[in-house]
Amino acid sequence: MPQSSGTRAQAVSTARDFLISGRFQKDLADLVSYPTESQRDDRGSEMRDYLEAGLIPRLGRIGFDCSVLSTEAGAPVLVARRIEADDMPTILSYGHGDVVHGQAADWGGGRDPFVLKAEGDHLYGRGTADNKGQHLINLLALEAVLATRGQLGFNSTFLIEMGEERGSPGLEAFCERYRDLLRADVLVASDGPRLRKDRPTVFLGARGALNFDLVVRLRERGRHSGNFGGVLADPAMILAHALASIADRRGTLQVPGWQPQSLTQDVREVLAHLPPPDSDDGWGDPSLTAAERLYGGNSFAVLAMRAGDPDAPQNAIAGHARATCQLRFVVGTEPANILADLRAHLDQAGFDRVEITAEDDVFFPATRGDLSGGWLKRVLASVEATTGQPPDLLPNLAGSLPNHVFTDLLGLQTIWLPHSYNGCNQHAPDEHVLKPVCEDALGIMAGVFWDMGEVN
Repeated sequence: MPQSSGTRAQAVSTARDFLISGRFQKDLADLVSYPTESQRDDRGSEMRDYLEAGLIPRLGRIGFDCSVLSTEAGAPVLVARRIEADDMPTILSYGHGDVVHGQAADWGGGRDPFVLKAEGDHLYGRGTADNKGQHLINLLALEAVLATRGQLGFNSTFLIEMGEERGSPGLEAFCERYRDLLRADVLVASDGPRLRKDRPTVFLGARGALNFDLVVRLRERGRHSGNFGGVLADPAMILAHALASIADRRGTLQVPGWQPQSLTQDVREVLAHLPPPDSDDGWGDPSLTAAERLYGGNSFAVLAMRAGDPDAPQNAIAGHARATCQLRFVVGTEPANILADLRAHLDQAGFDRVEITAEDDVFFPATRGDLSGGWLKRVLASVEATTGQPPDLLPNLAGSLPNHVFTDLLGLQTIWLPHSYNGCNQHAPDEHVLKPVCEDALGIMAGVFWDMGEVN
């Protein structure tokens, strides 16, 4: 590698200055201005514009060759590559430029979801936290390293998709098709929140998620609750009892096969060092700590329920009832068995009239990285060298993301460094990032990328 023209400290300082000088805010304002709501079918042109006009010029200026490709579902995907030498390691980075619905009518203080607004330390706008601000931080950190050293010292590939908020349809097939283009040694990416806004977090995977409906269909329409009350079965009551059999009054899972199988001693030891998450007293499996329930366990949730017309109730026994449910699960829970285990449980409990319908568009497998991996050790040491404190280490995120594409398909160790915080209003009105967290993250990522370039 050629002699460095600057120092690590200079690269970190340059990256932090992007926040102080207003450069980060200016660039983020431009990215936020693209209304890339992937849950709206009429945003196709905005999706492509975000990649072609929003990101490609920035990447091109720092030596990336860019291509906009498409998934089988039709969503555009940006693949950007900077190849410095064939014998250097390659770092793959991921982000998504799509956002959830803007919910413009619900934002406070005269804010517009697609116009960045600075208020004190807050930068408001849709996508600031999820995920435009996060992949912008990583791009600017690379720019800082290049400005200081003249080269990265590794090959860099960026994958930016535009369908994550719809469950990343087609991403797995896309990565299979372009496996050679995406070949890498490790994934270093950013999404989600830190555990603490004043301390960085590193996580290695994510809980899986499976959504499904439980439905009781007894009659085409409701029947008079006086004329038939006590003689016709009530689908809402049947459904309520079925739900109560899945988890007890504390939310502890009762379905055989749904209990976590991967809460090993090394995972417990890592979780024991984390700050306790916010939790309700008397809720959750009492045999586990709050951190073990959140990051090392499985959880069942009822996302929505309906019987009759809640907005205009009638004196009638509903003909049918439905609950949309979700299981969040960790590594060790076999996804293919989840609904089969539930079917067996419901049948055993006498709820054979409860139908199970899977929602194929909401499914992420669970992943968890190696807690002793070499790349992880480098990243942890780098973060501590920059900040003076070790980061919070999570075996996996409590939420879900398409990490399985990188671990299972591409065979990569995955290391995630989130740049948001728990109060960012992700997926809600008034989404925002905090300037101090962004400044800290810019320096951290410049340090990480600098140290990655020293591997050779």
